Amino acid sequence: MAADNRELADFLRRARSKVDPSRAGLPADDRIRRVPGLRREEVALLAGVSTDYYTRLEQGRRITPSAGVLDAIARALGLDAAGREHLGHLIGPASGTRRRVPSVQRVRPGLHQFLDALEGTPALILGRRTDVLATNRMARALISDFDALRPRERNYARWMFLTDQARDLFLDWDVQAGAAVESLRLDVGHDPGDQLARDLVAELSERSPEFRRWWEEHGVYQRTFGSKHLRHPVVGELTVDYETLTMPGDPDQTLFVYTTEAGTASRQAIQLLASWVLSGGRAEDVSGRAAGNGTP
Repeated sequence: MAADNRELADFLRRARSKVDPSRAGLPADDRIRRVPGLRREEVALLAGVSTDYYTRLEQGRRITPSAGVLDAIARALGLDAAGREHLGHLIGPASGTRRRVPSVQRVRPGLHQFLDALEGTPALILGRRTDVLATNRMARALISDFDALRPRERNYARWMFLTDQARDLFLDWDVQAGAAVESLRLDVGHDPGDQLARDLVAELSERSPEFRRWWEEHGVYQRTFGSKHLRHPVVGELTVDYETLTMPGDPDQTLFVYTTEAGTASRQAIQLLASWVLSGGRAEDVSGRAAGNGTP
């Protein structure tokens, strides 16, 4: 860990500012609060560490707390599981080394076959930095034909913020875009030295005011399931639910599978889309704009 870990310092300060002192279980204090959230000494008290220790940690100093201390700080700050994981990544392992990850992301042939076997179900695989590594025909028709883009542009966060297609597709674009930022922030924490990730964040921060604002909030969240509300150019409005699965042999790859509730208009819409795709409908007829409208 660097002597001046600004990411860690910023994360802790922002987390501390979001804690409601009245619900933190602190003893009565008549002092006037000039800033929102907890004071440093209050976090230290709740975590059972000295104020000096927590202050140096929040300053990004070279400290490697034990897992127990990190758990206590996470509880004091009200962090969820994703926040606790992110805190650990920012601190770094006790040995001072980080997990080595391959520079090239590849999807196993068996997973490509699995995606293709899901003929009527949209599915895709995301890798590090929200790179889109593989999609099936239904995902290309429902969301975007990422295969038609140049390799550098096959990135979910970049597509979300820099294309008109994403803004037109998602009725809840703010929700989905915010989730993309928080997922990217959590992923970047796994490997702070990833230059490609740094370049992506710099590009999106420069080109998208929304991304820059949300990134500076330092929110992290790992969404393992949820819903997306779409206005599709072929089948109209529908709601899809998604589930995510992390590959045991490929922990940096996540499978997203999209389904619809039985007996709903959304199920009818996805079945119509599947019929259109399987009868020869082309993904580029739906999402061809992604390659030329708002994409670098």
